[in-house]
Amino acid sequence: MSTVLTFLGAAGTVTGSRTLVEHSGRRTMVDCGLYQGERQWRRLNWEPFPVGAHTIDEVVLTHTHLDHCGYLPALVRQGFDGPVRCTSGTADLAPIVLRDSAHLLEEEASYARTSGYSKHHPPMPLYTSGDVERAVRLFHETAYAAPVPLGDEGSLLLVRAGHVLGSANVHLTTADTTVLFSGDLGRPAHPVLLPRETPPAARAVVVESTYGDRRHPPPDPEHGELAETIRRTVSRGGSVVIPAFAVDRTELVLHALGELHRRGRIPEVPVYVDSPMALAVLEVYRDPRHRSELRAGLGDELVSLPGLRTLPTAQESTRVNRPHEPSIIVSSSGMASGGRVVHHLKALLPDRRNTVVLTGYQAMGTRGRALAEGAREVKIAGSYVKVRAEVVQDEGFSVHADADELMAWLLALPEPPETVFVTHGEPESAHALAAEVREQTGATVVVPRLGERVLL
Repeated sequence: MSTVLTFLGAAGTVTGSRTLVEHSGRRTMVDCGLYQGERQWRRLNWEPFPVGAHTIDEVVLTHTHLDHCGYLPALVRQGFDGPVRCTSGTADLAPIVLRDSAHLLEEEASYARTSGYSKHHPPMPLYTSGDVERAVRLFHETAYAAPVPLGDEGSLLLVRAGHVLGSANVHLTTADTTVLFSGDLGRPAHPVLLPRETPPAARAVVVESTYGDRRHPPPDPEHGELAETIRRTVSRGGSVVIPAFAVDRTELVLHALGELHRRGRIPEVPVYVDSPMALAVLEVYRDPRHRSELRAGLGDELVSLPGLRTLPTAQESTRVNRPHEPSIIVSSSGMASGGRVVHHLKALLPDRRNTVVLTGYQAMGTRGRALAEGAREVKIAGSYVKVRAEVVQDEGFSVHADADELMAWLLALPEPPETVFVTHGEPESAHALAAEVREQTGATVVVPRLGERVLL
């Protein structure tokens, strides 16, 4: 039986990663992500899964970000009960991310019930905390570079991707071919993690294209832009709000703030971490079990910041919205699409003294994208809020490979692939990268459509 790929997500958009691989009578799904961003995509989270969940033999996760693992509890709710294969880093981080996601979904459904704004009666969450716990029990830790049999004729290999802790490329060998999934690729100069490794060659490669049409500015290990932004904001009596993903981004931001403080490049002001999830993630990064993924010399000293304060309760979180002195608030989510950062933005955006620092990719349809594009009003909790605060984009925290780094990864493979599928990017990014891959490799290059099936 020939190997068939079906692109069930991350086709035409940068979220919702889900690719089904059918081989030798077996169904393996690589990633099980949640759609985020524009409503047209988010609505797909609520559609019945295109194939019977109970017919999927296993799920393989490339990493723990919500757009790669966040649909898993919904799949379990629909009947999936096979193994979920991932690295130990992902196995430790994904439960934190999924539990937080279920909590937010349950809160949203409860608020919709009491406020009456939902069209559904009664409004229900996409999945519950119970679904998450059932999903977590299915996790099977898989070491990097350790082949795992998939049935009688297939095998799985995970290779370090250097994007976030536990991130991996997925290399599948089937009865008649080989397929390599990039997952999200990290940058060679990640300040905390060891760089990505080169996976084995494959006849077909599925590569992400988040930054497929862009080049990052040269790395600034001194974080000069962030330091200048903080000094400028504090001098006018304002506070800095940094929306940051709880996984990896918050850790990088805190590491940078610690270095800037140590060198005396930013004033001593309170630094609030308003994300219980991010604090839990930080403990995973510090866990000795994962020390082998960190650059030399990091571990307990990953974050060294004397002014660091945590806000474990919602009441404490709300209090910093009217600060008595300049401060720095690091809070999730990174695209300002949910989480505690939303109420910080609602309170602080109307004040010209304040600054919002965006630290990574902002998907279409998110508040972060609207702020990055200069919106003068954004909608929060049903009402429009005036944007008078300064908005700064700091590309120095991006841990997504850019166009050149994506090409470098492809060109470093031991043998050139026959076919390359470009996914996980907005159309302009995906097609730009596809054109570059076509020119430099001579491979057959495809930007697949959502739901498209391809015979390998």
